[in-house]
Amino acid sequence: MPLPFALDHINLWLLEDELDGSAGWTFIDCGIGDDATRALWERIFAGRIAGRPIRRLVVTHHHPDHAGLASWLTERTGAEFWMPQAEYFAAHAMREGSAGFGFDNVVAMFVRNGLSGDKLELMRERRTNYRSRVPGFPSVYRRLMDGQVHRIGGRLWKVVMGYGHAPEHAALYCEELGVLISGDMVLPRISTNVSVWANEPEGNPLALFLDSISRYAGLPATTLTLPSHGLPFRGLRERIAQLKEHHRLRLAELHEACETPKAAADVLDTLFRRKLDTHQLFFAMGEAMAHLHLLHVDGRLKHSVGADGVVRYAQN
Repeated sequence: MPLPFALDHINLWLLEDELDGSAGWTFIDCGIGDDATRALWERIFAGRIAGRPIRRLVVTHHHPDHAGLASWLTERTGAEFWMPQAEYFAAHAMREGSAGFGFDNVVAMFVRNGLSGDKLELMRERRTNYRSRVPGFPSVYRRLMDGQVHRIGGRLWKVVMGYGHAPEHAALYCEELGVLISGDMVLPRISTNVSVWANEPEGNPLALFLDSISRYAGLPATTLTLPSHGLPFRGLRERIAQLKEHHRLRLAELHEACETPKAAADVLDTLFRRKLDTHQLFFAMGEAMAHLHLLHVDGRLKHSVGADGVVRYAQN
């Protein structure tokens, strides 16, 4: 399905299924909540799924490209809605701007981490667009939990939770097929965004992410990985090793950059060589903070708050 970002698509997965003796489909993720995506779903209903009903909609996490049409699809099809609990409540909180997800909290966090001038004004103008991209959300759900095993299409799929990219991201692994539906946790070409969020401003999400992807490294070398962005691939262990090395190098670069005190906004050029649009700047700030927090927790950086209220990091 298309996306209105630089990352211009999301992969959604349709699994043939049978629930309570009736044949149908299970959908994994649903796309962003816009008219173009609804129109594409209507084409799928008219052709590809051959008139069989949708039994379940599984949403891996609350980000709008994955959850945007959850309400519309469940109402349109009568499908059961399955999602991790933390993701379910995060989606509702994001739509309502509650539980620390309000955009004013985000701006305040970025100011505290050094964002100023034109970049700050761009961020203030951006505001949040979550509600427009997730125009509704189901009021009931079935909870996905780590380690659960569900029968889909006559095969067993195990839920493997991952952390750092989202509060409680669900991947699905089928040992019989040798297939991992990885969502955003492992992507073939780009690194997953890992950000500090305003409702957990002292969090260490990069440590959680690196620990989470290590769990997938124990899967068989022949595993076929179905990611949410990019092409399906084999070589999961090699890809995880690449991601770990990528972050190791970025951490080393940041540590070197902090020979003199730096705020998160000061190190954006160290982490991101390209020009950032407003959408990318939002995630870049969160990611810079995530890397600085890991270095601080590991004892490689110290931090202090200046008279201007900005948090800066320096080598220990």
